Amino acid sequence: MNRSIIIAIIIAIAVVGWIASGQMDNFNGTTGNEAAAATEKDGVSALASSNAEEPKEKRKLTGVRIQTFTSQPRQQEVIVHGRTEAFRVVELKAEISGRVKKVHVNDGDRVKAGDPIVSFDVKDNQAKLQEAQALVRQREIEYKAAKALNKKGFSSNTTLASTKALLDSANAQATGMRIRLDDLLVTAPFDGYIEHRTAEVGDFFKDGGEITTIVDSNPLLVTGQISELQVNNIEVGGEGTAKLVTGEEVSGKITFISNMAEAATRTFKIELEVPNNEYKLRNGVTAEINIKIKSVDAHFISPALLTLDDAGILGLRAVGDDDIVVFYPVKILADTSEGVWVSGLPETVNLIVVGQDFVREGVQVKPDFYTAEASQ
Repeated sequence: MNRSIIIAIIIAIAVVGWIASGQMDNFNGTTGNEAAAATEKDGVSALASSNAEEPKEKRKLTGVRIQTFTSQPRQQEVIVHGRTEAFRVVELKAEISGRVKKVHVNDGDRVKAGDPIVSFDVKDNQAKLQEAQALVRQREIEYKAAKALNKKGFSSNTTLASTKALLDSANAQATGMRIRLDDLLVTAPFDGYIEHRTAEVGDFFKDGGEITTIVDSNPLLVTGQISELQVNNIEVGGEGTAKLVTGEEVSGKITFISNMAEAATRTFKIELEVPNNEYKLRNGVTAEINIKIKSVDAHFISPALLTLDDAGILGLRAVGDDDIVVFYPVKILADTSEGVWVSGLPETVNLIVVGQDFVREGVQVKPDFYTAEASQ
């Protein structure tokens, strides 16, 4: 048979078969494409139905690593910035008018209570005292005589009272002169050091003129302003420490808390009293006051565990009952180089230490306890 005839017969048979196939699809009411789509749809529906009927425990849960943390008592602290101040600063002033005869101290000298500072010229003050003392003796004689006469009936009670008044007046004059002589020597009212002496030999001072400034810096005060949110957490007598910008660290007790806030800052002044026996601490130095307040239960964790929820709240994710993820908002109490102290967690909690950023609150997970081997 001719080769071309054979090829034509094969093509004809293929065409007939194709036409016959199309007629069968039309006979069933669908085209080939529609049948394929229906088959695919039935397969998806069957898969969905199979997944829905799959038991919950057979679902694949997200694995996380957890570690148990237990709270510890944490001593809270309040940090206040301030400066050092002298316990008291007094300007010594002349109590009488006079000329300086001798100066006993120089700037920077330490003095004890009662030590001489400046002596004024006595001049005629001693003579006036002697005159007053002589008058006292005269008035005593007159009073004794009047008293004897009155006893015998030769003098009235009025005369006796008059002589007694004259005696009292003379005694008062003598006492005033003795005080005046004492005022000619100005002495230190308390232990301290001379900050600035203005008096020089030969200077004339009127009553009330400034002679020198004496400073008492033992104990030393460290003062600062505390927030109105923290002022009720401290009390007079509480302990505190202060770190000076010069490097010294001192400790003492709170001796004063203001009852009135500063109008501009709404803060309250506090004073921490610290010893300064050797006068090494200076006035006006910047300081950081650390005041201990009530203790709270807190957890010490790595800052890497901290995360944010969908609302932007800082907290930690943990695994609770039925392995459900729980989010706990926390407050940072202290930040150290080793870790952070936080509050807001239960006493004992299983925190997620690996995988906390891949799960959300309310999701069930597959927890695995953290071990030293697991961290390697």
